[in-house]
Amino acid sequence: MRVIDWVVLGGSLVFIVTYGVWRNRHHRDMQSYLLASRQMPWWAVALSIMATQASAITFLSTPGQAFADGMRFVQFYFGLPLAMVVLSVTAVPIFHKLKVFTAYEYLENRFDVKTRALAAFLFLIQRGLATGLTIYAPAVILSVLLGWSIGITTAVTGALVVLYTAWGGAKAVNETQLQQMIVIMAGMFLAFVVILRLLPKNVSFVESVAVAGALGRLNAIDLSFDWTNRYNIWSGLIGGFFLALSYFGTDQSQVGRYLTGRSVAQSRLGLLFNGIAKVPMQFLILFVGAMVFAFYQFVMPPLFFNPVEVNKVKSGPLKGEFTALEQQHAEAFAKRRQAVERFIRARRSHDAEREARARAELKKADDQVLLVKAAAGDLIKENDKKADRRDTNYIFLRFVLDYLPAGLVGLVLAAIFAASMSSSSAELNALATTSVVDVYLRFIHKDGREAHYVVVSRLLTVFWGLVAVAFAQYASRLGTLIEAVNILGSLFYGTILGIFLVAFYVKRVGGDAVFWAAILAEGLVLWMFWKTKVSFLWFNVAGCLAVVVLATLFSLVSSRFPREHANPSD
Repeated sequence: MRVIDWVVLGGSLVFIVTYGVWRNRHHRDMQSYLLASRQMPWWAVALSIMATQASAITFLSTPGQAFADGMRFVQFYFGLPLAMVVLSVTAVPIFHKLKVFTAYEYLENRFDVKTRALAAFLFLIQRGLATGLTIYAPAVILSVLLGWSIGITTAVTGALVVLYTAWGGAKAVNETQLQQMIVIMAGMFLAFVVILRLLPKNVSFVESVAVAGALGRLNAIDLSFDWTNRYNIWSGLIGGFFLALSYFGTDQSQVGRYLTGRSVAQSRLGLLFNGIAKVPMQFLILFVGAMVFAFYQFVMPPLFFNPVEVNKVKSGPLKGEFTALEQQHAEAFAKRRQAVERFIRARRSHDAEREARARAELKKADDQVLLVKAAAGDLIKENDKKADRRDTNYIFLRFVLDYLPAGLVGLVLAAIFAASMSSSSAELNALATTSVVDVYLRFIHKDGREAHYVVVSRLLTVFWGLVAVAFAQYASRLGTLIEAVNILGSLFYGTILGIFLVAFYVKRVGGDAVFWAAILAEGLVLWMFWKTKVSFLWFNVAGCLAVVVLATLFSLVSSRFPREHANPSD
């Protein structure tokens, strides 16, 4: 990086943190600190919802996901718009009517305290670990730029986020997310423009897209049905719907965003805007990754995109073997480049048979490149048992550092850091809110002053920041971050969603029935994760339906499971 890049990166981060801390340094009560006094307009709610979901993982790992696996990941979001409609009709008015701080307060009103505690506990475990992944993503950048160990860069990144989240509270999170989203979208748009300008002059945009398509990187829609296939239209519409319903309806990191809305209408508009904008936004981010892939068909990519691991193996006893693989990679790339050129000429001839043959030759040449790359990953793992043989999380970062002009490198990296800060800060704020309201205030200290709870909230923000940083040390072993964070969520979201659906719609079920149903459902989900090959998106469906069915059965067959409380939504 050049001096101008460091200035842009540092200036952006210092402004966001300073603005968040200074603007929101005075908080005297929990309404102000945890929910921004419930005075945010719909557009601020919408931006906060989008920025919380769009972490650094989105902008660092998603382009790499498209590079390695194509655009089929976009199907993951197909169920989201419908989920936003359902939540706008059901959850939003109930939560606003009860004036709750967290979604889990509602469960005690509807069921009992142990059911509330169980849902809050599942959320705290899941979100506490997931926050570690969002902190880890920008730490990867610092590790590459500075050559520091990932442990140090994770601690630095975590400290930066904790600082302005603990000091500024929910209002700092919401207000700084506007600046963060501006930096994020500007950075991604300019990166896309640069990719187009770097393509060969004799190759049109349509032809470069066709090359990416011929090698399976534009596979946005898959109509086949397969339980083990992570991304097809069915897992996206059904599993994605249940995941989105749980994430936006029961995860305090999102519920806390729209509880800051000044009215039911403002919160609804924020959710619905997110439902409209999220799918095209994710499509464009994946398309950026597909175009990076197209670019590297004309310019030789690194054999392995993680420079830290490459430097390790080159300084060790396996240096000779890695150098030999680099030579094989150069030869395989040259043959693929020739196959790309033949494919483009075949397309220009408008001869379908010739194009089909050229496409098959191109695919065969690409397979040889992938074989060499896989051998390199195995060698990386052999050199360091703790290393990840996959480099997906580093692809877009390496492209940015190698090919973007001075100044723009700093802006794109600032976008990734801004995304991390916006998402991590919202998650830490949600963890602190749930810990204070559902644990500390409910079970430990009920009669304290408002100022006391604000201090405790800040301390708990720091505590959860430490937990997240500790888990981030393990994140390098989890592979593609964009998949890891959604797999982690799917282990818990279905069960939590099932509890809430019973609360909303199954009026005869009481607290004991739903509590034990949730325990069994969570066991089922964990069994599916460890013992089956079922795609993670279906975990959400299985967990949710298991809670609803088991809780209903328990309430029907046993008088031990009475209905304890009336439903506030009646």
